[in-house]
Amino acid sequence: MSVEVWTYIFVGLSFAGYLYIGYMNRVRDTSGFYVAGRGVPAIANGAATAADWMSAASFISMAGIIAFLGYDGSMYLMGWTGGYVLLALLLAPYLRKYGKYTVPDFVGDRYYSQTARLVAAICAIFVSFTYVAGQMRGVGIVFSRFLGLPVSGGVIIGVVIVAFFAVLGGMKGITWTQVAQYSVLIIAYLIPATVIAAQLTGIPLAQLALTFGKVSNCDPALANSCGFVAQLDGLQRSLGFNTFIGSNRGMIDVLAITFALMVGTAGLPHVIIRFYTVPSVRAARYSAGWALFFIALLYTTAPALAAFAKFNLIDTLSGLSTTDLESRADLAWARSWETTGLLGFDDKNGDGVYTFTSGEANEVSIDRDIIVLSTPEVAGLGGPMVALVAAGGLAAALSTAAGLLLVISSSLSHDIYYRLINQDATEAQRLLAGRIVILLAVIVAGYFGINPPGYVAEVVAFAFGLAAASFFPIIILGIFDKRTNDKGAIAGMIVGITFTAIMIILQRSVPLLGTSEPLMGNFLGISAQGIGTVGMILNFVVAIVISRITEAPPQEIQEMVESVRIPRGAGAASHIAR
Repeated sequence: MSVEVWTYIFVGLSFAGYLYIGYMNRVRDTSGFYVAGRGVPAIANGAATAADWMSAASFISMAGIIAFLGYDGSMYLMGWTGGYVLLALLLAPYLRKYGKYTVPDFVGDRYYSQTARLVAAICAIFVSFTYVAGQMRGVGIVFSRFLGLPVSGGVIIGVVIVAFFAVLGGMKGITWTQVAQYSVLIIAYLIPATVIAAQLTGIPLAQLALTFGKVSNCDPALANSCGFVAQLDGLQRSLGFNTFIGSNRGMIDVLAITFALMVGTAGLPHVIIRFYTVPSVRAARYSAGWALFFIALLYTTAPALAAFAKFNLIDTLSGLSTTDLESRADLAWARSWETTGLLGFDDKNGDGVYTFTSGEANEVSIDRDIIVLSTPEVAGLGGPMVALVAAGGLAAALSTAAGLLLVISSSLSHDIYYRLINQDATEAQRLLAGRIVILLAVIVAGYFGINPPGYVAEVVAFAFGLAAASFFPIIILGIFDKRTNDKGAIAGMIVGITFTAIMIILQRSVPLLGTSEPLMGNFLGISAQGIGTVGMILNFVVAIVISRITEAPPQEIQEMVESVRIPRGAGAASHIAR
């Protein structure tokens, strides 16, 4: 059978499973819709958190970034992983003990201000829509290649699937669907990596193959070592590319991006809300541990898969003739990807050979978002393996998209409609509002998926920067500094997210504003992906300074802050009534 047929089978079966799980876990109350009734077991919540957090950026794009950037790509790996540890240790248990539905709920009550709640809700919506754009692009890429659909058609199918289980089941339906999606995505990631590791190095464990593997046909002219990474670095340099094992970017930018991704992870509302779904603070801690284990399975594999994929691409495409591309059966994958526009060939000098190098002389263009998806085909692993990876990519994108859409829904329907506009709304009205909002949100998300502002991981990096600049300082200060007041929190959030958003826009070409070139270069050597670090610092400074020059929070708020940090009641989360 063809790759397309296998893909229809694998994707069809996985989608049918998601729809069934969503239908069986449909909810009839707001507790089930927003926090899954707080009854999700720790290990299940760990798997759901991993699926929610490991988005299309992790599955589809991260290995592609490492493949293209080499050493510099590790900033994404370190930032996202380190950020989850920060979230698990510093934030999750305390927020769960507080016992609210959403991050704006915590901000509104901790800072005793409806204005703070509104600002936090707007920040959550802004961050989530930026993030979800990357997920929808990932869905479109998979469908456009493997099912022969245009990107827009693939996005529409993804929108329909997400809308079904998110609207019916809310957080409960999303949670159990994400458990299934994690199973699909991790199998789809590990099996090809294992097979390719064995092919290239003879070592079937990807992590060990990257570290200890040797290239079978070692070329001493390329490097002093026959180690896999050394040979890849030498091969890459011989073609004119930057070094794979050294930094090609300013260190201040590397540090800023890493830190923005780290604290952005700890401030992401769709990840934080997952810790509200477990029955106790103890369960929140255990689920954080399980999630870290599940995440590590993929994240320790990504650098190896990136190196293997880059080696295979260089080996396959370097010196490729125009007749080879048109006639060779083993290059059918290249012709298929070329039709999507994500892989391009242009014999500029007419010599009959496609030159694969850096700079203007390059005649092979590769969208880094196709690296993971194309790797099984490049390695000749066969239709079932290719289809499995396609299903895994869709699972990663859809699982995170669902969590983000629920954050948008809860911010609008719970934090704004119920808490600010209509506090007398009945349970049925609140549930209906949540479902209507999530349906509208998924339509908007589909638009951004068809018209994304960048490649998947880049768009996601922007979302992390916005989360770092808006939520992280206010949550940290809200838990550990009882002197921070409403005025400081509001000013900090506004300054942080406004500065970061403006700088991202100025440093990027924005078609909606009619700009084809960035309006400015790096800010103090920091690119758009890392500017959230500066926004976060501004947020901290503004919040602390304004809080110190204005009146202290009410005594009951200060006592509440202290009570949240006290370990008493770790076995059963306390709920502070407001």
